[in-house]
Amino acid sequence: MNKKIIAVAMAAALSIGTIASVSSAHANRGDSKGVSSRIATILPGLVANGTLTQAQSDAITAALARAAPIKSMLRKNLGAMEAVITSTLGITAADLQAAHVAGKSLATLAGDKKAALITALVNFKTTEIDAAVTTGKLTAAQATAMKSGLTARVTAMVESVPGSKHGGMGKDRMGKGKKMHSPSIS
Repeated sequence: MNKKIIAVAMAAALSIGTIASVSSAHANRGDSKGVSSRIATILPGLVANGTLTQAQSDAITAALARAAPIKSMLRKNLGAMEAVITSTLGITAADLQAAHVAGKSLATLAGDKKAALITALVNFKTTEIDAAVTTGKLTAAQATAMKSGLTARVTAMVESVPGSKHGGMGKDRMGKGKKMHSPSIS
């Protein structure tokens, strides 16, 4: 009976975690280490009422943290990505922002430096992925999968026009889809 309750609690926690991950994909709510705040508030209640032990709660939290969306982890360093873009192209952050607002793709902005920009961004992303493996946030298999096709994805990002529809709804892409252009600069 206890094992069934634990299995149901874990299934519910994982379901809520999946829903929370999906819903937070477009809006970071300050979740800690990939565990949604909702899960973080539910688990202590399950421990308090005896449904779960503290060890089980900790195991669930650790599993959810390991399963956190990897993209969000790699997108935390957009400032560094902006620095790669601006240094490679020899422009300022203000120039980059102006081009973004004007609807110019990075490829248009780069001109004859497009290949150098793609190489620099692929190297930057590869370094981020390797660092995540080193810190234990990714497995070698996950890193290999993320590196597969990286050049094609970076090229698509560089060539995309800000505001173009990639499964989204207009310039700010409030609908489904991926942002495929340069990082937003505040």
